[in-house]
Amino acid sequence: MAKYIVYKETLVDSVENFWSFAGAFLGVGLIAFLQSALSETDNLFLIGSFGASAVLIFGAIQSPLAQPRNLVGGHLISALLGVTIYQLFPNIIWLTAPLAVGLSIISMQITKTLHPPGGATALIAVIGSEKVKDLGYWFVLTPVASGVFILLVVALVFNNLTPNRKYPTNRRYSRTFKWAIIPTKRILKRVRGKRYVIASILQHRQSK
Repeated sequence: MAKYIVYKETLVDSVENFWSFAGAFLGVGLIAFLQSALSETDNLFLIGSFGASAVLIFGAIQSPLAQPRNLVGGHLISALLGVTIYQLFPNIIWLTAPLAVGLSIISMQITKTLHPPGGATALIAVIGSEKVKDLGYWFVLTPVASGVFILLVVALVFNNLTPNRKYPTNRRYSRTFKWAIIPTKRILKRVRGKRYVIASILQHRQSK
């Protein structure tokens, strides 16, 4: 039993590992680039909960907690609650921190948008730096909504480039996001075709 759980359950195809890495690298990288381009003094755009989201939407894409509804709804609802609680009870950390996390969990459960990193987003809203707190409800739009949008678009592209990956898992929604998937697949086919031509030319030259 232990051998099956440790070995079989953690066995992942190397190609899938690559796409998980590539998606997470690009998604978090774009947010980090936005951070460095617009603000050099404080991490107003790159918040820790995005790292946890990247694990889910690129490494566990079949999980119900990783679906677009959960990614978007979980973060936005939690951010809104976190900011509201801080506005009502500023500087009472022993009250605001547990209240923000607890209410965000209940709200995500009620709205069927449960996304674990959402709890971290709510917590950041009440324990973040002074610049984060000064954002007020702008925190919901930037960095939360902007970062979530970037992660979602990258996930829709990278999680549908191979036959073994499909995101969202619901086929109805997968068809809706074909606009982001089909052009990327065409580009990859062209790149592969060029690589095949180059490889053939090199082999032909070597044979001579």
